[in-house]
Amino acid sequence: MSTTTTTPPARTVQQLFDLSGRTALITGGSRGLGLQMAHALGEAGAKVMISSRKGADLEQAVMSLQDAGIDARWIAADAGNPDDINRLADETLERMGPIDILINNAGATWGAPAQDHPLDAWDKVMNLNVRGYFLLSQAMAKRCMIERKKGRIINVASIAGLGGNPPFMQTIAYNTSKGAVVNFTRALACEWGHLGINVNAIAPGFFPSKMTAGILGMVGEANIAKGAPLLRVGDDEDLKGAALLLASDAGKHITGQILAVDGGVSALVGG
Repeated sequence: MSTTTTTPPARTVQQLFDLSGRTALITGGSRGLGLQMAHALGEAGAKVMISSRKGADLEQAVMSLQDAGIDARWIAADAGNPDDINRLADETLERMGPIDILINNAGATWGAPAQDHPLDAWDKVMNLNVRGYFLLSQAMAKRCMIERKKGRIINVASIAGLGGNPPFMQTIAYNTSKGAVVNFTRALACEWGHLGINVNAIAPGFFPSKMTAGILGMVGEANIAKGAPLLRVGDDEDLKGAALLLASDAGKHITGQILAVDGGVSALVGG
């Protein structure tokens, strides 16, 4: 008696990008790039939990997500505080069930000449931008991803972590932290790949945000745009596709990669 096996048909592009039935946690999700990515995953069908420090900002952000038909909730937590990180992980699992997608996006910067950079500011930036990413990734992996042998972790790095500063930037701690995120992503992808966990990073260029408002105001958005091959800065849509690719089955064979979304700045010689 012979048996035959049937190969399931290849999924369509729409099916590969569909996040229906999946859940996501996005830190720094109350505004800017985090909220943009929350919209992207929610629009693709995921339930989303967003987190940041301020409850009022989170309430407003969740309203915008729910108005778009997205199942969204929030938890206020400081992603630089280990106790808050554990509380965030536990409460998210209690309210949402196992998390399929984690986006580490919460971040801080500090502007000062390197020779005068305050130590406490250095520690604040590194604790939030690097240690926080590690602790929350570790917490989610231990609580649900390793046991289920699946998970997507997306770290928000920056093109500031791919090279040195432009002359108008004095952000040594921020650049150092984002360089650490780049190699953290690669190392974690190599260590956790056999556990079914994909780990990648998005490296944005200049996007208008609260964090970049000072530099954009000082240098001018038009002048920043002139330095990019596409002659523009990022907008409210430009991270959506990258986040959805890395979060969905369309990106199931991608891990350990750093995707620059920067208008081509990182492709320039010396960029």
